[in-house]
Amino acid sequence: MAANSVADVSIAGAGIIGLSLGLELLERGLSVTVIDRRQAMSAASRAAGGMLAVNDPQNPPELMPLAIRSGELYPAFLERIASFSGLTVPVRTQWAMQHVASPRPGAMVLTGAQIAEFAPGLHVGDTVFEWLREGSVDPNDLRRALPKAFVAAGGTLVENTAVQHVEAGSTVRVLTSAGPVSAGEFVNCCGSWAGEPELGLERLPVVPIKGQMANLRCHPDRLRCVVRAPGIYMIPRGDGRVTIGATLEHAGFDESVEESVTRRLAAAACALLPDAEVPPKIDMWAGLRPGTPDMLPVLGPADKPHCWHATGHYRDGILLAPVTARVMAQAITGEKPEVALDAYSSARFAAVQR
Repeated sequence: MAANSVADVSIAGAGIIGLSLGLELLERGLSVTVIDRRQAMSAASRAAGGMLAVNDPQNPPELMPLAIRSGELYPAFLERIASFSGLTVPVRTQWAMQHVASPRPGAMVLTGAQIAEFAPGLHVGDTVFEWLREGSVDPNDLRRALPKAFVAAGGTLVENTAVQHVEAGSTVRVLTSAGPVSAGEFVNCCGSWAGEPELGLERLPVVPIKGQMANLRCHPDRLRCVVRAPGIYMIPRGDGRVTIGATLEHAGFDESVEESVTRRLAAAACALLPDAEVPPKIDMWAGLRPGTPDMLPVLGPADKPHCWHATGHYRDGILLAPVTARVMAQAITGEKPEVALDAYSSARFAAVQR
């Protein structure tokens, strides 16, 4: 990166949120530089299942307006990525089985015929499942395509470069390990690192939530929908892989993988799906999700002029990327966001901090 480089918008964090917002801003005619301390999409995206869980009953009710709108935006979002990158990001499943203590009013309860059609190898026992119309994508497809799309659209991607401090006035000066960037606007999309003091913005209560995951093998015809059961989820990729996860660990910034942990996940998955095979050398990984106390993202202005937050998406970064990009681009360019951002403002933490 050239010293004293200039952009209309500088974004810290090249995860799915930062790059999706960058792509949206580029389409509005702005110049965008995205900076990341490591390689693009290598933190929370590694701990993502890729479930587009718009109606997940475990999500806070306040998340629903964002989730519903993001689900509506998803087809165009994937088409945009493909048009710039030349790489297709397929929707790999269309349905999900969600365990519930008891069915919700109006919910579709899974029938034996549906199990026989979509998951003939599944042992459900007495577990009650709701049937959700819900897609999933493979985050690895997005990890390959989205950075390429952003650069092809005209964005500047700066990897392995730390943002050291943000100075804000009539414009913003972003100090990095590779030199300063002058920008009209700055957006904190740092994920689990969004609350770190070096940014110079107000301290956000965003903490890393570690997730360990693994891939099993199974014939594609034995599982053709996502399964979310107590203590385990399984996501078939359509090519013989079944992604299982995920742990929820408060382990700081530790991203180590423990085979004993992933093998416990594998045992839980195989109890439900005996046809699944655990490879002798299990494919396993870990990543850090950015969590907040209320499990809601932080979207909107920061405490310095021309500075913004778009972070704290916890387990829903893949799902919420299109709507986050849309509403944040609207806010940054002076438009009224199509989903109100009041519930996601960083100001909600001020009273707790005081």
